[in-house]
Amino acid sequence: MKNFINGNKILDLLERTERPSNYQVEKLVEKSLRLKGLSPEDTAVLLNCEDDVLLNSIFTAAKQIKESIYGNRLVLFAPLYLSNRCVNDCLYCGFRQGISNNKKCLLSNDEIREETQALISQGHKRLLLVSAEDPAVDIDYLEGAIKTVYDTKEGNGSIRRLNVNVAPMGVKDFRRLKDTGIGTYQLFQETYHSDTYTTMHPSGPKSDYLKRLYACDLAQKAGIDDVGIGALFGLYNYKFEVLALLFHSMHLEDTFGVGPHTISVPRLEPSEGSNIASRPPSHVSDNELKKIIAVLRLAVPYTGIILSTRESAGLRDELFYLGVSQISAGSRTVPGSYSSDKEAQGQFSISDERSLSEVIEELATSGFIPSFCTSCYRSGRTGENFMDLAKPGDIKNFCQPNALLTFEEYLLDYNPKLAQKIKALITSEIHKIPDPDIRKLTSGKMESLVQGERDLYF
Repeated sequence: MKNFINGNKILDLLERTERPSNYQVEKLVEKSLRLKGLSPEDTAVLLNCEDDVLLNSIFTAAKQIKESIYGNRLVLFAPLYLSNRCVNDCLYCGFRQGISNNKKCLLSNDEIREETQALISQGHKRLLLVSAEDPAVDIDYLEGAIKTVYDTKEGNGSIRRLNVNVAPMGVKDFRRLKDTGIGTYQLFQETYHSDTYTTMHPSGPKSDYLKRLYACDLAQKAGIDDVGIGALFGLYNYKFEVLALLFHSMHLEDTFGVGPHTISVPRLEPSEGSNIASRPPSHVSDNELKKIIAVLRLAVPYTGIILSTRESAGLRDELFYLGVSQISAGSRTVPGSYSSDKEAQGQFSISDERSLSEVIEELATSGFIPSFCTSCYRSGRTGENFMDLAKPGDIKNFCQPNALLTFEEYLLDYNPKLAQKIKALITSEIHKIPDPDIRKLTSGKMESLVQGERDLYF
């Protein structure tokens, strides 16, 4: 396997585009609004922009691009951690094998059911299944866990789509994973800088840089046409990582005709047992994180950008305006901690501790439409079919009405008090749907929800 991330090329691009002119940045911002994406060299220019006025124009463009493609909706999900037992010794992680304590655990199917019930009772419809690399978390275990999640009901609620973030596997096992009915397979390279990767992953299967780099290729070969990538910002220079993410996106597009469905932008946060997590080797400031998100939105306009609860509530509220399209809410990183006060080792510190309902109220009062939509997965709008709609911005024709339908369902079942408070917002958003036929159908489906029907979508 060849390393398609050319580190020397990336460093050369960053060096050649240092101190860009105002004219260069302004022209690239204008170019990005065509929704065609940006080249690595274009992206390097924007990453090297340090002028506050020009950065604000980048931030404004990111918001405009996101709304052009996805509307003003934000998709919500929660992570469900299966195991914190790990055979890897990643120096930045709270699950690392080198931490010796009695807080390691692997959830049973009964515990998974209890966790799922607790999440459904909050109103969640979308989960991300997460596990440390544990030999017990093999494809047989995952099949059972996924079936348990999908089979669990609580009142009117259930989990309609499960995405998965687990260790790489072979094509045969990836095929079995696809057959369980998952949505996106997600895996982060952590750092694309090979020397830093080697330092940060001294032992365990994860120490193999190329194996991890090609995991999404194997998933695609197995038929999982929606994959998600990401980097853990703080391990190496953030500009390098952003360009590497772009090159990874281009590799997937060139090889399979489909770029990443999502890009995640977690930032290194303190974790018990890791000095590195508390003192990042390449600290990323809040303003730099804003730039990372905004530049990625300009460079890869079609992709979903995921923001976790690692960041504080105040900062997340700012970042929602810069191109983010998916967020976790009410998250816990300790296996078993949604349904009990189980004491176990968490992967990292959570900064935004607001409940799902608190996040939703903040979003709605800020003019966003919280969305639990899963219709694309169940309507076949995945992989190339999704990209054909996302790239020109046509996916918004589905996103906006589906967001409103899932939000209305949430309000009816879990938060009728908020429903009364934001009734005018819902009405206003329905009127904004441009297609009169879709607008009329959406109003009809909303009334059907009030009458007791559920899970309506386009």
